[in-house]
This record gives sequence, C-alpha cells and structure tokens, in this order.
Amino acid sequence: MVLVRSHAERIVVLLGDEIVADHPRHFRRDQIIYDPWHYLPVLMKKPGALRNGAPFKDWDLAARPDPSSRQAEATRRRRPTVRQVLGAVLDHGLAAVEAACAEALEAGIASGDVILAVLARRRQPWRRPASPRPTRFA
Repeated sequence: MVLVRSHAERIVVLLGDEIVADHPRHFRRDQIIYDPWHYLPVLMKKPGALRNGAPFKDWDLAARPDPSSRQAEATRRRRPTVRQVLGAVLDHGLAAVEAACAEALEAGIASGDVILAVLARRRQPWRRPASPRPTRFA
C-alpha cells in the first residue's frame, strides 16, 4: 500500500518512508501526460513501442532524419541498439549511461555497441595485466 501526497505543485508517492515517485502537478483537462522513463520496462519487452508507443511519440532522443533517406533506413536498423542503451538505464542508472555516452562521443565512435561496452568495462573491476612468463630455450 502506498501513500499519495498531493501538494499544490507536486504529487509525491511514498512506500513506507521511501519516495517512489515525485512528479510536477498538472491542472490541464483532457490531456494525458506521459513520463517515458516510467515505460522503459515495457520498451524492453516491446521493441516497437519506441516507434509507435504513446509515451515515446514526442520523446526527442536525437534529431530525426528524413524518413525517405538512407540515413533513416540505417537508423531503423540501429533501433534495437537505441533500445538496449535506454534499457541500460535500468541496470546502470541514468548518470552512468550519460557518462558512457559522453565518453563514446569524446572518442568519436558513438554507437550503441560502444556505449554498452563502456558500461560493461566500468562495471568490472580493473585487474593488472599478467606479466608474460620467461620462455626457456633448449
């Protein structure tokens, strides 16, 4: 059971003493307001939701190419990677994914696979490389 606190400018949802949701309050009528971040678990199960889902329709992730261009076709093929990078927010947190995106952009090789590799590398502890063993000659 949760407790919903309705303030003049905010709606806060509490589970025990923990805040599980905190949203600005809207007073407009006949309008649905989505927060796409709440729908990431759905996006992981339904890949087409990024293209067709109501929560994601007005979500400007990047500049959208002309639908008739070759770039648009390449973007459609990369769509699963965009979905995977967004899904990484669930596992790593938004700050870690933003940092990985910044690192990939700085290196000039920003692609979904690189961003996921940076996240995986950061999650694993650094190990000193093993020194090569001397070889014996007969």
